[in-house]
Amino acid sequence: MAVDIPTVKRIAGLARIAISEDEAARLAPELGKILGWIEQLGEVDVSEVAPMTAVIPNHLRLRDDVVSHGDVRDKVLANAPQAEHGFFTVPKVIE
Repeated sequence: MAVDIPTVKRIAGLARIAISEDEAARLAPELGKILGWIEQLGEVDVSEVAPMTAVIPNHLRLRDDVVSHGDVRDKVLANAPQAEHGFFTVPKVIE
């Protein structure tokens, strides 16, 4: 696919990149080659390839979802720098 200089300038404008006339002339054939490679990738038969999110197989290690008693407020508040009436106490922040 041939890319002309006005197209390069439009792409640069959309990307908020300032380029000169010489740079646009130099980039036009490079962008054309990149688009040619993309067209070649479109010709590859991938019907037998399963979709994947990573190159290596990743499996999440999940813990069992177990219902617990949950009455651990005193243990949790033992870690707090300050606690009052069963809640964390934090400094008042008002500007």
